[in-house]
This record gives sequence, C-alpha cells and structure tokens, in this order.
Amino acid sequence: MNPELTEEEMRRALFGANEPFAQDVTPPVQKSRADIVITQSAKVAEKKKIAKAFTPRLKVTLRVGNEFEGKTHEMIHEADTLSTLLAEQEATRVARKKFRFVEVVSIESM
Repeated sequence: MNPELTEEEMRRALFGANEPFAQDVTPPVQKSRADIVITQSAKVAEKKKIAKAFTPRLKVTLRVGNEFEGKTHEMIHEADTLSTLLAEQEATRVARKKFRFVEVVSIESM
C-alpha cells in the first residue's frame, strides 16, 4: 500500500470526510516470513545473564519424612529470594510433593 494513502485513510477515519473515499484496488503486498527477525530471545537471554550475576539466595534446611514420629531425613533447598517467608513457603511446597511431614529447621543466607 502507498504510505500517503494509508495516512489519508487514517485522517478520514479519525476526523471524517464530506466527500466519498475511493479505495485503491490493488491487493496489499505481504512480507515473507523469512524477512521477519525475532530478537526477543536474545533480550531474554541477556536479562537472565544479568540476573544470575547477583542473585540473593537463602538456604532452607528441612526435616522431612513419611511416617509420623518416624525416620526423618534432612533436606536442603536453595531459594532465590531475600524473603525468609517466601523461601520457607517455596521449600515446603517442593518437599510436600515427595514427603508427608515437613518441618523447617533453619533458614540461612548464602
């Protein structure tokens, strides 16, 4: 399409026109898919690299088991946050997938 014609169409659509508008009969030319370049993945990769450079981490130690007052194991979960509450919730959510009884022993910064 002709860029001036597109601008004229937009003007008439926004402000209206007293005279009728004659459209161009030629079909619009579409660009092939090979011409389109996606750069979003490169930007996301750069952000991830920057975020990995300085990531606050907390180490949550849990005591887990499947028997009530039975044999327990210690499990260590590393959370990428400074909030102890969020780290505790994330660690217990992960531990509940495998174990029935979960007890938080300690939360330490790394």
